[in-house]
Amino acid sequence: MKTIVVIGGGITGLTAMYTLQKAMKEQNLQLKLILVESDKALGGKIRTIRRDGFIMETGADSIVSRKNDPEWLEELGLTGDIVYNATGRSFIYSDGRLKKIPADAVFGIPVSLQALAESELISAEGKVAALKDYYTPNETFTENDSLGKFLEHFLGEELVRKQVAPIISGVYSGELDNLTIASTFPFLLEYKNKYGSIMKGLGENKDKFLGGAGSRFSSFRHGVSELIDTLEARLGDVEILKGTKALSVTKQGERYAVTLAGERTLEADFVVLSTVHTSARSLLQDEALNPYFDKLSNRSLISVYLGYDIPDDRLPEDGTGFIATADSGLVCDASTWSSRKWKHTSAQQRLLIRMFYKSSNPHYDKLQQMTKEELTKVAMSDVEKSIGIAEQPVICDVTKWRNSIPNYHLGHPDIVRSLESRLAASYPGVILAGCSYYGVGIPDCIANGIQTGHKIIDAVAADK
Repeated sequence: MKTIVVIGGGITGLTAMYTLQKAMKEQNLQLKLILVESDKALGGKIRTIRRDGFIMETGADSIVSRKNDPEWLEELGLTGDIVYNATGRSFIYSDGRLKKIPADAVFGIPVSLQALAESELISAEGKVAALKDYYTPNETFTENDSLGKFLEHFLGEELVRKQVAPIISGVYSGELDNLTIASTFPFLLEYKNKYGSIMKGLGENKDKFLGGAGSRFSSFRHGVSELIDTLEARLGDVEILKGTKALSVTKQGERYAVTLAGERTLEADFVVLSTVHTSARSLLQDEALNPYFDKLSNRSLISVYLGYDIPDDRLPEDGTGFIATADSGLVCDASTWSSRKWKHTSAQQRLLIRMFYKSSNPHYDKLQQMTKEELTKVAMSDVEKSIGIAEQPVICDVTKWRNSIPNYHLGHPDIVRSLESRLAASYPGVILAGCSYYGVGIPDCIANGIQTGHKIIDAVAADK
């Protein structure tokens, strides 16, 4: 019997275990499956709070609909609980007011000449500069190049700086110049090469990104944690150790010893490290691997929810949130008007707002030292300045995610490949998994979990 230990009970680790359990039953394999999670609850950065008629996502709040696997969700029995974001406009807060992001735009990139012409964020000169994309071929850029430099070369500095960068930086928690095309939007390079224009390529594929109303993002009726709860309930053949910290992973012949807090040791044939890279580094304690782990990067984030006993029709008409520019005068980086964007988050459609404060924010060092009460006051001030709501909230929630948001800088793909190669040579049964390496979105993590499970099953089959 082979023993498989997954360390980390986030969505990647849970999906890997679900895949392994399914294969074990279908193929009549003799496996012992153990999931180790240091927190008292599973889910990692997926964590839903349900309180006083509000649903608050302290971590990931949605799934990109075009990346969903309908058959997998149906298999879990979740299809009937899927909800979609309400239609509405997003804004960028700049020059003391909210300015609409063009409706026909993907991550701020216009998908047509009309969308470019109608932008409130770009000057006439900036719009003319962006036309370069239509007549300049790509002769030098590859997927390993900087996303920022690629976009600025063809779309112009102003469009990228004022309309694209605030959006993409919010998704990937990093400056565009330090992000690779491969780790973020490789399809933009494909479109440029195929259609001769990034904007034209997006226009030709706009239904994929700007499909039917309300279909761009999805969640579940009871919050994103419904996915976690469902997976946990399905893992009947898995020993789940919650509130248990893994201390080390050491090689013992052809197997591995996983030492846990409380002096318990697990013997395993395969170990999946589905944790942030700093935890994986600590678990392996290998001086030869440390330089590679140390080159990976994480960012931090503070999330503040404010719930009000007032209707959310006090919000700007047809709006779902905004991103703040660096010189906006606000402290926050972004705001989601949750009760407007996600109808299921507020039972009586009372106003629910989420504010974001990133570690790239110049105020972050001061913010991360603040108490919950102090951060709440900062968020309330930002709400009043941006949308004019000065009432006292009836519910607040503050979550600090310290060094847990992956930052895919230029060297990221090469570092991950080096780690994979060295692990395969020195620790053939140890597998890296999760968003520290392979993608930050929930669908990316699910796909990585499934791939990890199949990789282990193939290795087990080959060893028979």
